[in-house]
Amino acid sequence: MYQMVVLVLARPEQLQQIADAWRDAGVSGMTVLHSVGMEGLRKHPTRDDVPLFPSMRDLLELDELHHRTIFTLAEDDALIDRLIAATEQIIGPMANGNNGILFTVPIGRIRGLPRRS
Repeated sequence: MYQMVVLVLARPEQLQQIADAWRDAGVSGMTVLHSVGMEGLRKHPTRDDVPLFPSMRDLLELDELHHRTIFTLAEDDALIDRLIAATEQIIGPMANGNNGILFTVPIGRIRGLPRRS
């Protein structure tokens, strides 16, 4: 049964390393979303986009507030174990906190994936 693996990455600058490590671990595709946590909403509750002419400070401030949410599908627990190991090698132990959150969700039905022979 497929599972969706979701990683909320606290440090956006680690995204490329994570993407490379997941690909090396056996992932054939992933989706990345920009996301913001409660702390970012608390700091800037009314701001939800970049100004028309952003300053460097505006751009840096936005990166501080945002996370990256990465998700992919895994067919077996072995791949999930490799993804967790690869992720923790880059960001450190998830149990330490403030590194991000990784979880899986079972997929009951799926359409759109090519069948494996």
